[in-house]
Amino acid sequence: MTTENLNMDYSKYDFKDSTEMYVYTSKKGLSKEVVEEISRMKGEPQWMLDFRLRSYEIFMKKPMPNWGGDLGKIDFNNIYYYAKASEKTEKDWDNVPAEVKATFDKLGIPEAEKKFLAGVGAQYESEVVYHHLREDLTKQGVLFLDTDTALREHPDILKKYFGKVIPPEDNKFAALNSAVWSGGSFIYVPKGVKVDLPLQAYFRINKENIGQFERTLIIADEGAEVHYIEGCTAPVYSSESLHSAVVELIGMKNAKLRYTTIQ
Repeated sequence: MTTENLNMDYSKYDFKDSTEMYVYTSKKGLSKEVVEEISRMKGEPQWMLDFRLRSYEIFMKKPMPNWGGDLGKIDFNNIYYYAKASEKTEKDWDNVPAEVKATFDKLGIPEAEKKFLAGVGAQYESEVVYHHLREDLTKQGVLFLDTDTALREHPDILKKYFGKVIPPEDNKFAALNSAVWSGGSFIYVPKGVKVDLPLQAYFRINKENIGQFERTLIIADEGAEVHYIEGCTAPVYSSESLHSAVVELIGMKNAKLRYTTIQ
Protein backbone atom coordinates (compact mmCIF):
# COMPACT_ATOMS: atom_id res chain seq x y z
CA MET A 1 0.00 0.00 0.00
CA THR A 2 1.33 3.42 -0.95
CA THR A 3 0.22 6.86 0.21
CA GLU A 4 1.20 10.01 -1.66
CA ASN A 5 0.46 13.68 -1.09
CA LEU A 6 -0.09 15.55 -4.35
CA ASN A 7 0.42 19.29 -4.85
CA MET A 8 -3.13 20.08 -5.93
CA ASP A 9 -5.55 23.01 -5.73
CA TYR A 10 -8.35 21.71 -3.51
CA SER A 11 -10.39 24.92 -3.57
CA LYS A 12 -12.62 23.65 -6.41
CA TYR A 13 -13.99 20.98 -4.04
CA ASP A 14 -14.81 23.46 -1.26
CA PHE A 15 -18.40 24.36 -2.14
CA LYS A 16 -21.60 23.69 -0.24
CA ASP A 17 -25.14 22.83 -1.33
CA SER A 18 -28.40 23.70 0.38
CA THR A 19 -29.73 21.01 2.71
CA GLU A 20 -33.39 22.02 2.17
CA MET A 21 -33.82 19.24 -0.42
CA TYR A 22 -33.01 16.48 2.11
CA VAL A 23 -35.84 14.00 2.59
CA TYR A 24 -34.58 12.82 6.00
CA THR A 25 -31.91 13.64 8.58
CA SER A 26 -31.50 11.74 11.84
CA LYS A 27 -31.23 13.60 15.11
CA LYS A 28 -27.71 14.34 16.33
CA GLY A 29 -25.91 11.79 18.43
CA LEU A 30 -25.56 8.02 18.46
CA SER A 31 -28.00 5.79 20.31
CA LYS A 32 -29.64 2.41 19.99
CA GLU A 33 -32.74 4.20 18.69
CA VAL A 34 -30.77 5.88 15.88
CA VAL A 35 -29.27 2.52 14.86
CA GLU A 36 -32.73 0.91 14.82
CA GLU A 37 -34.15 3.82 12.81
CA ILE A 38 -31.48 3.49 10.11
CA SER A 39 -32.20 -0.22 9.76
CA ARG A 40 -35.97 0.35 9.75
CA MET A 41 -35.80 2.98 7.02
CA LYS A 42 -33.79 0.59 4.86
CA GLY A 43 -36.15 -2.34 5.45
CA GLU A 44 -33.29 -4.63 6.44
CA PRO A 45 -33.55 -8.29 7.48
CA GLN A 46 -33.39 -9.17 11.16
CA TRP A 47 -29.85 -10.55 10.95
CA MET A 48 -28.52 -7.16 9.79
CA LEU A 49 -30.35 -5.30 12.55
CA ASP A 50 -28.87 -7.76 15.05
CA PHE A 51 -25.42 -7.17 13.55
CA ARG A 52 -25.86 -3.40 13.87
CA LEU A 53 -27.03 -3.55 17.48
CA ARG A 54 -24.21 -5.91 18.49
CA SER A 55 -21.74 -3.54 16.79
CA TYR A 56 -23.23 -0.56 18.66
CA GLU A 57 -22.65 -2.32 21.98
CA ILE A 58 -19.05 -3.10 20.96
CA PHE A 59 -18.51 0.55 19.94
CA MET A 60 -19.73 1.80 23.31
CA LYS A 61 -17.27 -0.48 25.14
CA LYS A 62 -14.20 -0.16 22.91
CA PRO A 63 -11.53 2.44 23.80
CA MET A 64 -10.32 4.98 21.26
CA PRO A 65 -7.40 3.64 19.18
CA ASN A 66 -3.95 4.62 20.42
CA TRP A 67 -2.38 4.30 16.98
CA GLY A 68 -2.45 6.99 14.28
CA GLY A 69 -3.46 10.59 14.90
CA ASP A 70 -5.09 12.04 17.99
CA LEU A 71 -8.83 11.31 17.70
CA GLY A 72 -9.72 12.16 21.26
CA LYS A 73 -11.44 15.43 20.33
CA ILE A 74 -14.17 13.83 18.22
CA ASP A 75 -17.55 14.63 19.73
CA PHE A 76 -19.71 11.65 18.78
CA ASN A 77 -22.78 13.42 20.18
CA ASN A 78 -22.39 16.29 17.70
CA ILE A 79 -22.69 14.13 14.58
CA TYR A 80 -25.67 13.39 12.32
CA TYR A 81 -25.34 9.67 11.58
CA TYR A 82 -27.77 9.47 8.66
CA ALA A 83 -28.93 11.98 6.04
CA LYS A 84 -30.83 11.18 2.87
CA ALA A 85 -30.88 13.65 -0.03
CA SER A 86 -33.02 11.65 -2.49
CA GLU A 87 -35.67 8.95 -2.41
CA LYS A 88 -33.85 6.27 -4.45
CA THR A 89 -30.77 5.25 -6.42
CA GLU A 90 -31.02 6.17 -10.10
CA LYS A 91 -29.55 4.35 -13.11
CA ASP A 92 -30.20 7.32 -15.43
CA TRP A 93 -28.09 10.39 -14.67
CA ASP A 94 -30.87 12.70 -15.88
CA ASN A 95 -33.14 11.49 -13.07
CA VAL A 96 -30.75 12.42 -10.24
CA PRO A 97 -32.05 15.43 -8.23
CA ALA A 98 -30.86 18.65 -9.86
CA GLU A 99 -28.81 20.03 -6.95
CA VAL A 100 -27.05 16.71 -6.36
CA LYS A 101 -26.41 16.28 -10.08
CA ALA A 102 -24.93 19.79 -10.27
CA THR A 103 -22.47 18.88 -7.50
CA PHE A 104 -21.19 15.78 -9.31
CA ASP A 105 -21.15 17.65 -12.63
CA LYS A 106 -18.76 20.16 -11.04
CA LEU A 107 -16.55 17.27 -9.98
CA GLY A 108 -16.51 15.79 -13.49
CA ILE A 109 -18.11 12.45 -12.63
CA PRO A 110 -20.37 12.01 -15.71
CA GLU A 111 -17.54 12.93 -18.09
CA ALA A 112 -15.15 10.53 -16.37
CA GLU A 113 -17.69 7.71 -16.73
CA LYS A 114 -18.02 8.32 -20.46
CA LYS A 115 -14.27 8.38 -21.11
CA PHE A 116 -12.51 6.12 -18.62
CA LEU A 117 -14.80 3.89 -16.57
CA ALA A 118 -16.65 0.59 -16.89
CA GLY A 119 -19.08 1.59 -14.14
CA VAL A 120 -19.63 4.35 -11.61
CA GLY A 121 -21.46 4.99 -8.36
CA ALA A 122 -22.12 8.33 -6.70
CA GLN A 123 -22.96 8.66 -3.00
CA TYR A 124 -24.20 11.91 -1.49
CA GLU A 125 -24.20 11.95 2.33
CA SER A 126 -25.56 8.57 3.50
CA GLU A 127 -27.13 7.17 0.34
CA VAL A 128 -26.01 6.29 -3.19
CA VAL A 129 -27.92 8.49 -5.65
CA TYR A 130 -26.61 7.03 -8.93
CA HIS A 131 -25.19 3.70 -10.04
CA HIS A 132 -24.43 2.32 -13.49
CA LEU A 133 -22.52 -0.62 -14.97
CA ARG A 134 -21.62 -1.25 -18.60
CA GLU A 135 -24.15 -3.64 -20.16
CA ASP A 136 -21.60 -6.14 -21.51
CA LEU A 137 -20.23 -6.66 -17.99
CA THR A 138 -23.73 -7.22 -16.61
CA LYS A 139 -24.19 -9.95 -19.24
CA GLN A 140 -20.97 -11.61 -18.01
CA GLY A 141 -22.39 -11.80 -14.50
CA VAL A 142 -20.48 -8.90 -12.94
CA LEU A 143 -22.34 -7.28 -10.05
CA PHE A 144 -21.66 -3.63 -9.25
CA LEU A 145 -24.28 -2.29 -6.87
CA ASP A 146 -24.54 -0.04 -3.88
CA THR A 147 -24.28 -2.19 -0.76
CA ASP A 148 -27.87 -1.50 0.35
CA THR A 149 -29.22 -2.79 -2.96
CA ALA A 150 -26.89 -5.80 -2.76
CA LEU A 151 -28.34 -6.63 0.67
CA ARG A 152 -31.85 -6.65 -0.81
CA GLU A 153 -31.04 -8.50 -4.03
CA HIS A 154 -28.20 -10.83 -2.94
CA PRO A 155 -28.67 -11.39 0.81
CA ASP A 156 -26.99 -14.82 0.84
CA ILE A 157 -23.71 -13.41 -0.53
CA LEU A 158 -23.80 -10.49 1.90
CA LYS A 159 -24.50 -12.71 4.87
CA LYS A 160 -21.60 -15.01 3.93
CA TYR A 161 -18.91 -12.32 3.54
CA PHE A 162 -20.10 -9.14 5.33
CA GLY A 163 -17.96 -8.33 8.35
CA LYS A 164 -15.69 -11.34 7.90
CA VAL A 165 -12.51 -9.45 6.88
CA ILE A 166 -13.03 -6.55 9.28
CA PRO A 167 -15.38 -7.58 12.10
CA PRO A 168 -16.80 -4.97 14.49
CA GLU A 169 -14.45 -6.27 17.18
CA ASP A 170 -11.43 -5.07 15.17
CA ASN A 171 -11.45 -1.52 16.58
CA LYS A 172 -13.78 1.22 17.77
CA PHE A 173 -14.28 2.73 14.32
CA ALA A 174 -14.91 -0.64 12.69
CA ALA A 175 -17.64 -1.11 15.29
CA LEU A 176 -19.03 2.37 14.60
CA ASN A 177 -19.22 1.74 10.87
CA SER A 178 -20.79 -1.67 11.46
CA ALA A 179 -23.51 -0.06 13.59
CA VAL A 180 -24.48 2.82 11.28
CA TRP A 181 -23.13 1.88 7.82
CA SER A 182 -25.00 3.18 4.80
CA GLY A 183 -24.20 3.01 1.10
CA GLY A 184 -20.85 1.97 -0.31
CA SER A 185 -20.06 -0.41 -3.15
CA PHE A 186 -20.63 -4.12 -3.63
CA ILE A 187 -18.73 -5.82 -6.44
CA TYR A 188 -18.68 -9.47 -7.46
CA VAL A 189 -16.62 -10.54 -10.48
CA PRO A 190 -17.29 -14.14 -11.59
CA LYS A 191 -14.64 -16.77 -12.18
CA GLY A 192 -12.33 -15.90 -15.10
CA VAL A 193 -13.97 -12.55 -15.93
CA LYS A 194 -11.58 -9.63 -16.45
CA VAL A 195 -12.99 -6.11 -16.10
CA ASP A 196 -10.88 -4.11 -18.57
CA LEU A 197 -11.62 -0.59 -17.25
CA PRO A 198 -11.87 0.60 -13.65
CA LEU A 199 -15.06 0.69 -11.63
CA GLN A 200 -15.33 3.87 -9.59
CA ALA A 201 -17.41 5.20 -6.71
CA TYR A 202 -17.44 8.79 -5.53
CA PHE A 203 -18.46 9.88 -2.04
CA ARG A 204 -19.49 13.43 -1.26
CA ILE A 205 -20.06 14.94 2.19
CA ASN A 206 -22.03 18.19 2.06
CA LYS A 207 -23.73 18.87 5.39
CA GLU A 208 -21.90 20.24 8.43
CA ASN A 209 -21.46 17.75 11.31
CA ILE A 210 -22.44 14.83 9.11
CA GLY A 211 -21.00 11.35 9.40
CA GLN A 212 -20.50 9.25 6.28
CA PHE A 213 -20.13 5.52 6.87
CA GLU A 214 -20.09 3.67 3.57
CA ARG A 215 -19.40 -0.06 3.52
CA THR A 216 -17.60 -1.59 0.54
CA LEU A 217 -17.31 -5.31 -0.17
CA ILE A 218 -15.44 -6.54 -3.26
CA ILE A 219 -15.22 -10.23 -4.21
CA ALA A 220 -13.06 -11.39 -7.14
CA ASP A 221 -13.65 -15.06 -7.91
CA GLU A 222 -10.94 -17.43 -9.19
CA GLY A 223 -8.91 -15.91 -12.01
CA ALA A 224 -11.02 -12.73 -12.08
CA GLU A 225 -9.54 -9.25 -12.45
CA VAL A 226 -10.92 -5.88 -11.35
CA HIS A 227 -9.67 -2.41 -10.45
CA TYR A 228 -11.84 -0.32 -8.15
CA ILE A 229 -11.24 3.39 -7.53
CA GLU A 230 -12.99 5.51 -4.95
CA GLY A 231 -12.71 9.18 -4.12
CA CYS A 232 -14.26 11.45 -1.53
CA THR A 233 -14.48 15.20 -0.94
CA ALA A 234 -16.09 17.53 1.56
CA PRO A 235 -16.28 21.30 2.05
CA VAL A 236 -14.39 22.92 4.92
CA TYR A 237 -16.46 23.83 7.97
CA SER A 238 -15.52 25.33 11.33
CA SER A 239 -16.81 22.20 13.08
CA GLU A 240 -15.98 18.61 12.29
CA SER A 241 -17.57 16.06 9.99
CA LEU A 242 -16.67 12.39 10.23
CA HIS A 243 -15.87 9.95 7.45
CA SER A 244 -15.39 6.41 8.73
CA ALA A 245 -15.60 3.72 6.05
CA VAL A 246 -14.90 0.01 6.01
CA VAL A 247 -13.56 -1.76 2.90
CA GLU A 248 -13.40 -5.55 2.71
CA LEU A 249 -11.49 -7.11 -0.21
CA ILE A 250 -11.75 -10.83 -0.97
CA GLY A 251 -9.70 -12.39 -3.77
CA MET A 252 -10.00 -16.06 -4.66
CA LYS A 253 -7.20 -18.17 -6.17
CA ASN A 254 -5.28 -16.39 -8.99
CA ALA A 255 -7.57 -13.35 -8.79
CA LYS A 256 -6.18 -9.84 -9.30
CA LEU A 257 -7.92 -7.15 -7.26
CA ARG A 258 -6.60 -3.59 -7.26
CA TYR A 259 -8.00 -0.98 -4.90
CA THR A 260 -7.26 2.77 -5.15
CA THR A 261 -8.62 5.51 -2.90
CA ILE A 262 -8.27 9.26 -3.44
CA GLN A 263 -9.10 11.88 -0.82
